[in-house]
Amino acid sequence: MKKEQQRQTRSYDRTYKAQAVQLALEIGAKQASIELGVPLETIANWATQARKGEVDTGPGSQTPAGALTQAGEIQRLREELRAANKRIKRLEEENAFLEDASAFFAASRQKLARKSDSNT
Repeated sequence: MKKEQQRQTRSYDRTYKAQAVQLALEIGAKQASIELGVPLETIANWATQARKGEVDTGPGSQTPAGALTQAGEIQRLREELRAANKRIKRLEEENAFLEDASAFFAASRQKLARKSDSNT
């Protein structure tokens, strides 16, 4: 019988990834892989992410492509904020309308209740 090998998945935080990429730049990806016990392919993926600006490897490491990625992210977040503010304003207006309508109907019910009490 063959033993089935289960792939063990480990997760790494951004700081660890950034330090691993820095080490790979200093001593080479293969040597960094051996020293850290992280697969070479994983280090290579992190290096690619760092070049794209997806992993911050410290001051002076930002590439033009990464800066554009951040600018795009900022633009997207601003658009989301504008949409959220617009929705909040609409919901506040609807809430005010519903409060007015509720007060109107409550007053109408009280008026009808007084009329029915005076008729009896």
